[in-house]
Order: sequence, then C-alpha cells, then structure tokens
Amino acid sequence: MNDKNTHKLKNNCERSKCPITNTLDIIGDKWTLLVIRDMLVFGKSQYNEFLKSDEGISTNILADRLNKLEQSGIITKKSYQTKPTRYEYHLTNIGKNLKPLLIEMVKWGGKHVEGSYMLPEDEIDEVMRGKKNPKPK
Repeated sequence: MNDKNTHKLKNNCERSKCPITNTLDIIGDKWTLLVIRDMLVFGKSQYNEFLKSDEGISTNILADRLNKLEQSGIITKKSYQTKPTRYEYHLTNIGKNLKPLLIEMVKWGGKHVEGSYMLPEDEIDEVMRGKKNPKPK
C-alpha cells in the first residue's frame, strides 16, 4: 500500500524484483540490524554508544553501516558538537517501521536458536520500547 506520506528506498543492487532480496540488499548483513536494534531498544544515538554493544563491532564497520543506513534513508545524522564534529543518529519513520521485523526475529531466535533466550510474549514489546532490560535473569 502506497500513500503520500511514505516513500520507497532506492536499492542500488537491483538483482531481482523479489522484496526479500531487495530488503536483504539494504539491511541483510551481519551488523546493520544490530545497529538498528541498538537504536530501537537501547536508545543509542552516538557513535561511541554503538561501539559499547556486546557484539563488538569494529570502528570501520560501524562507520560504514551508519553511512549506508543514512544513504538509504533509514537513519538521519545531526551534528551535536564541533571541534571535533560529532553526530547523533536517529531512525527515520522508515527505520522505525523495521520494529515488527525485529520483534519477529526475537521470537524466532528465542524459539529456534540454541543459546538464545526467549522472553514471554507480553514482555517483548516492552523491551522493544526500551522499557525493560532484555537480558535474561
């Protein structure tokens, strides 16, 4: 469904017309959804905050992913300091629309991937809104 308040992301790969392929071309690497998760769940917005995530993203990969997310329209960046210039990153509405996908990934991973923990269904949305710590007890 298209309405005048949404726009489509430009996919520079154009390997096929498949929406799964095209989505994976934009967000389907090892790190991108973790950056988005950190923004949605943990409220992270600054470069150094992303570096502190448990997964240990390297500085060059983080810089690349933030740049790609900005170019694709999933995040925006805004300067909050000069000398040196530092930025805050925020999800656009398109980026925020990834929340249901992340929720389903949490459910699927908790159910099917050994070593993952599964929160009760009623707590998942609280975690995704940043109202509850997602770490297992």
